[in-house]
Amino acid sequence: MSKQSKPQTDGVTQRAPSENLGPDYKPTEQKPEATVSTKVSHDNVTILPQTPQLIALLTMIRDKGTNRADFIFYSNRINRLLVEEALNHLPVLPHTVTTPVGRSYAGVKFEGKICGVSIMRAGEAMEQALRECCRSVRIGKILIQRDEETSMPRLFYDKLPEDIKDRWVLLLDPMLATGGSALMAVDVLRSRGVPEEHICFLNLIASPEGAANFAQKFPKVRIVTAFVDEGLNEKKYVDLTNCNNPR
Repeated sequence: MSKQSKPQTDGVTQRAPSENLGPDYKPTEQKPEATVSTKVSHDNVTILPQTPQLIALLTMIRDKGTNRADFIFYSNRINRLLVEEALNHLPVLPHTVTTPVGRSYAGVKFEGKICGVSIMRAGEAMEQALRECCRSVRIGKILIQRDEETSMPRLFYDKLPEDIKDRWVLLLDPMLATGGSALMAVDVLRSRGVPEEHICFLNLIASPEGAANFAQKFPKVRIVTAFVDEGLNEKKYVDLTNCNNPR
């Protein structure tokens, strides 16, 4: 970690860290220094490993010069990494099968059914990655919009599977800023009988403030994110030009 990393006053996060990225067989001095995710101390927050591949993908979607088609393509790649990591957090049961040559293979299968719930409209961009990883997965919708004057969320609409209380829910929204919309979405799921520990919230970019709000209010809900940024700007947004306004 470089000398640029500065601890936040509350000691919870490290600001703007950077690391030398590249293949393990390359000496450190031959690896470029790149910005990596801010670290957080919350046990229910999982940050994807800051690999050269992930940082390269994040570089593409954060570049204001990236065109819309490339932005969608590289965002989808990150979304799939997020879904695959989230699936690792779901419980499994032992499941032995017989192979084509007649041998037994001691494997596992997921415990229970899965569904996705996207926070409209941005969360719908993550649905493709979920469908690519989970065949015939059911997907619900929640529409929450933020009041620009108060920065507070308002619930407008929801449509969820009737048996959602019996499912493990992957909640989808690419940005976690203040956390207001996601917190309200979790409240909606809880009102339908979904236990907190059955919810996993997936997002591309999170703010330290949003992650802290989430971890404090819903410590049993898991968060899987690709990157925790430095913090919110004066408008309470994560300051990412292309993620907020893809061309």
